[in-house]
Amino acid sequence: MKCVHCRGEMKRGAAPFHVDRKGCHLLLDAVPAWVCRQCGESYFEEQQVDAIQDLVRSLEQKAKGLALTR
Repeated sequence: MKCVHCRGEMKRGAAPFHVDRKGCHLLLDAVPAWVCRQCGESYFEEQQVDAIQDLVRSLEQKAKGLALTR
């Protein structure tokens, strides 16, 4: 597998993931990913993306009860 950005070789590893969404900040330190040996760019497979999306949706639902009403 080649990196889309630099055409370097990809290897299995782990990469951090961070998202800010609707007042929530989610940081995952080590998500399984393909990581470029040359530039460090990371790519997540569908299974990891689905799990991250489920986690974000769950956090958004739980955070609704914490939101201030204006």
